[in-house]
Amino acid sequence: MGKGERHRKYDPEFKKHVLRLVAEGSPAVKIAEDFGIPVDRIYAWRKHEKKEMGAVAFAQSGGKVLSPEEELKALREELAATRRERDIMKIALSIFSKEP
Repeated sequence: MGKGERHRKYDPEFKKHVLRLVAEGSPAVKIAEDFGIPVDRIYAWRKHEKKEMGAVAFAQSGGKVLSPEEELKALREELAATRRERDIMKIALSIFSKEP
């Protein structure tokens, strides 16, 4: 920051809105220009959000900020899909391991 510049505070809802736009695929540079905020501020918010949510939850959400309920639902769906895949692999293994 230059001389005379102050560190500007942003509302948490504003931060969430900006991060949601980035998660939906809007370029951070364009969002920064549109809202008149430094692009490095957006990257810092994303980094902080990743840290708070945990990298796994952040990645699973596609970079979107999820509520605890949404995260739990997504994790349960992923677990169910993984179990189905495991069961299919067990069946395939038993079929292919039989002697002709």
